[in-house]
Amino acid sequence: MTQPPPSVSSPAPVRGVRRLAAPLAVLAGVLAAFGYVGAVDPHEPGHYPVCPLWRLTGLYCPACGGLRGAHALAHGDLPAALADNALAVLCYAVFATGWVAWCARGRPVAVRVGHAWALGGVALVFTIVRNLPFGGLLTP
Repeated sequence: MTQPPPSVSSPAPVRGVRRLAAPLAVLAGVLAAFGYVGAVDPHEPGHYPVCPLWRLTGLYCPACGGLRGAHALAHGDLPAALADNALAVLCYAVFATGWVAWCARGRPVAVRVGHAWALGGVALVFTIVRNLPFGGLLTP
């Protein structure tokens, strides 16, 4: 009596590891970046380059304060992170939600063109408001 040929598909644990390889690699990169920013204080001059828009014009870009906010978040200080750059903290939360969905579904979350335009619009409004005299709460 002959035995059937071995199955071509991988066992379930191997498929699960392969499915999580890319999200775990992304998580490792994000943790390394946050670890570096958490270790090297952006409040001290000379560690990071100055924002070119701010240096040339005196205007805050949507990312100004993002490193200081990431540093505060790495140290568990959410209020300081929100004060440094609330939009960046919101983007970190959206990224984390998308990453969890990627792990659960096994494929990255599709970003639609409308979502990209909406994010661009929010960044534009955030940038304009933070540079107006009454937008002082949004300045880093």
